[in-house]
Amino acid sequence: MTAPVAAVVPAKDEAARVAATVAALRSLAPVDLVVVVDDGSTDGTYLAAAAAGALVVRHHRNRGKAGALTTGLLRVREEETRKGGPAHLLLFADADLEGSASALGPLLDPVREGAADLSVANLPPGRSSQGGGRVVRYAQDRIADLTGTRIAQPLNGMRCLDPTAVAAATPFAPGWGVEAAMLVDVLRAGLRVVEVPVSISHRRTGTDWRGQLHRARQLRDVALALRARRER
Repeated sequence: MTAPVAAVVPAKDEAARVAATVAALRSLAPVDLVVVVDDGSTDGTYLAAAAAGALVVRHHRNRGKAGALTTGLLRVREEETRKGGPAHLLLFADADLEGSASALGPLLDPVREGAADLSVANLPPGRSSQGGGRVVRYAQDRIADLTGTRIAQPLNGMRCLDPTAVAAATPFAPGWGVEAAMLVDVLRAGLRVVEVPVSISHRRTGTDWRGQLHRARQLRDVALALRARRER
């Protein structure tokens, strides 16, 4: 029997969007559990997520994306222990996908079918929040240097992992370095990574000072995570 899928959704101040995202994820036939980690929100994110049918864990202060993913993973494991069921495949999804999250089905297929251990979403031009800027190119180049594999969208947070990939990728690198470091760790473990085209959409990072600050923090975290792996 194919393993069930648990979706883990880190969310901060997404009360306006998270309910639609949860509903869309729950519409995917393989998904039998959606865990939303409210990472220090100041709005009603946790209420909206719970009303939509998600299990919700709240961080009363922001712990960053890696911290939210770790909390979500632990909550999934608690449910598996409580119910005594099989280990889930993990689907990581952003909270702002809204209805487009229902298009993530193809991302699950190669992992469910045993053709890959980690699948990464490859979004059409203009749909990815990461853009094609300096941070992406830096991550592409460093990951290729460290593993021999070039990933087109290395910072894309939409991805599906089997238990072997989860074991290789944990503990997660801190902050915004989590996605790039995950790829290095999984590839170095000799596991299979594929990119899957999916037609989802979410907010792009803006070009104002807030967007520039986000990119600077992202570059810092990615550089630190990949530098640590170069030294191993």
